[in-house]
Amino acid sequence: MHSINYHLGFKSSAFPLPRPKSKLSTVSALSTADSPSNAFWDYNLLFFSQRSELHRPIRLKSIFGKIPQDFPSGTYYLVGPGLFSDDHGSTVHPLDGHGYLRSFDISNDIVEYSARYVSTDAEKEERKGKKEWRFTHRGPFSVLRGGRRIGNVKVMKNVANTSVVCWGGRLLCLWEGGEPYEIDPRSLDTFGLVDLTGVDADQVVKDQDWKKELFRHGISELGVDIASFLLKPILYGVFNMPAKRLLAHYKIDPERNRLLMLSCNAEDMLLPRSNFTFYEFDSDFKLKQKKEFIIPDHLMIHDWTFTDSYYILVGNCVRLDIPASVLALSGTQPMISALAVNPTRPSTPVYILPRFTDERDGNTTNWRKPIEAPQQFWAMHAANAFEERDGLGNVEIQLQLSACSYQWFDFHRMFGYNWRNAKLDPSFMNTVARGEDLLPHLVKVSINLDSRGKCVSCSAENLSNKWNRPADFTIINPAFAGRKNTYIYSSAASGKRRLLPHFPFDSVIKLNMNNGKVGSWSSGSRTFFGEPIFVPKSIYSGDTEDDGYILVVEYAVSKQTCYLVVLDARKIGGKDAIVAKYEVPKELRFPLGFHGFWANRPLHKCILNTNGSCV
Repeated sequence: MHSINYHLGFKSSAFPLPRPKSKLSTVSALSTADSPSNAFWDYNLLFFSQRSELHRPIRLKSIFGKIPQDFPSGTYYLVGPGLFSDDHGSTVHPLDGHGYLRSFDISNDIVEYSARYVSTDAEKEERKGKKEWRFTHRGPFSVLRGGRRIGNVKVMKNVANTSVVCWGGRLLCLWEGGEPYEIDPRSLDTFGLVDLTGVDADQVVKDQDWKKELFRHGISELGVDIASFLLKPILYGVFNMPAKRLLAHYKIDPERNRLLMLSCNAEDMLLPRSNFTFYEFDSDFKLKQKKEFIIPDHLMIHDWTFTDSYYILVGNCVRLDIPASVLALSGTQPMISALAVNPTRPSTPVYILPRFTDERDGNTTNWRKPIEAPQQFWAMHAANAFEERDGLGNVEIQLQLSACSYQWFDFHRMFGYNWRNAKLDPSFMNTVARGEDLLPHLVKVSINLDSRGKCVSCSAENLSNKWNRPADFTIINPAFAGRKNTYIYSSAASGKRRLLPHFPFDSVIKLNMNNGKVGSWSSGSRTFFGEPIFVPKSIYSGDTEDDGYILVVEYAVSKQTCYLVVLDARKIGGKDAIVAKYEVPKELRFPLGFHGFWANRPLHKCILNTNGSCV
């Protein structure tokens, strides 16, 4: 019998809440459909700590339908934070929670579930035996209360909790600030760290002209060099930051069958210069290309995208907050306090970086000079990008992403977490004084380049006329990555909850980019969803873009239960969209996941003997 231990850690909110007398009374307190008490608990129950693990998979019970025959065999991996509070009074931001990897193995109509913590170096240090946890790392977004606070330099808490990818037969869990951890795809045992930024490539392209560009922008080359020289021993040595910070978001190019990854330098966080290195791995995980770009701008990149010819970065502008950075270095404020958003730019810089060096890309204008999208927005997640060329060499590039406003985005309050009192307040994510367009929403950016690579026009369109509610965690059919697509799928808010109108998301939507039609699906009251995943059918022609299924986890907080839901992608918006629903045992329910990955089970070729039997 598996036991569950959860510590909410968050005991108050802007919502008036009678404190429950016991865990059982928590459930009884959730009685009225849309009360302040329910709003608080529904939100907080998405971020409870699940300490149980499943070393052996269990079969899940279907409560509706079954896996269809044309659903491929494979595994859905989902990673996110699993632990938020220790046994000594410390609570951490959701982004600093230890990585908790869940797997749903699907074969025929059987779904087997297992879950394990990623055994990172920080997890090994903070886990005291089977039952006790003591946080020693503060992480980038947290301040410890029960552990060492002043002078705590354990900032780079690689918790491997942000995304997961299966490539070249290897399963990796990624985090935003370090190398990934490799996991056994079957047992979910952790093998250890994988060095992807230090390996040699078949082709290495370095930026040789960045110093001239700094001078052109009025930035002292000597000043940046001196600052970098002084920062490196502090960041690399004292704070143990890796020289290259691998981003958690990767891309897969289905045309070339390559995994694309991106890193930046640790000191970029504090300097008006950004070092970006792109890596391209083939299906055997051999590094085929490594390309470096140095941009004279202070940027924060969380997600990015690509086309057949370009890497594309939508720049989120930041600045160094010097007074806060002193407090952050001392340990009295989170390390992220050293940064502040920089809304002084009225537009959004978009960097179109040549992916390959050839005659076509050699004619482009200076890629260090960004194309300015006419709206100011903070890019969150990229769904897709593609390019179309005419016979004269002119290029039209379209970007599809989710974004919010600089006025709403706050490093200190993401997910409503307040580091000063270590409490989670749902009102931050759900109270907007100046309109919903400030919240995460869908955006389309269109860029036209002439045959010389010069920008002719650029436009940015908020897709609020198609879906006017908050939306994020945008995805597409992965077979269409980097080429023209019709459909975007996303988690979204229906706005039906009076006190939780914007987040957590309670719907899955399907947007047709050609005609603007939107279909939505939701499960019922007091249920929420994370990121959807598109799974093409087992017999997939590659021509019908929505010929597949959507996997998404439903968090039924009123029942304190999680479900794996299978939707027919073609029918989202109709009555028969749901195909199947599998229940995770209540004692094994888990907190909100971040990003997932669908891995088809490899099809093994069969060698036939003389009797026609497979050997």
